[in-house]
Amino acid sequence: MTCIFCKIIKGELPTTKVYEDDEMIVFKDIAPKAPVHVLVVPKIHFASLNEAKEEKEKLLGKLLLKTRDIAKTLGISKSGYKVIINNGAGSGQVVFHLHLHLIGGWKEGAKGYIV
Repeated sequence: MTCIFCKIIKGELPTTKVYEDDEMIVFKDIAPKAPVHVLVVPKIHFASLNEAKEEKEKLLGKLLLKTRDIAKTLGISKSGYKVIINNGAGSGQVVFHLHLHLIGGWKEGAKGYIV
């Protein structure tokens, strides 16, 4: 069975894209935990950070730097944001395809989503 993120990457399921290139796709989370909540997803499938091999070091770095850039594009870089990677069911991971949650956009003084 193909994972839901792989279906999104293949264009088989609709999504609201924020960014896409040859190695990753960034789209809005369907159940946002903050005013801004997007997922940064590598196009190559591996279940979690635990399965990432050393040869994926460049891709993993690119994911982080692009997450920083997306935060700036979405207007949350100055006010603050969180980057979360859940690894395994015990962490709350639901879709077993590595992805980063970029969340933020709370008003100053508001209590944000606590991890």
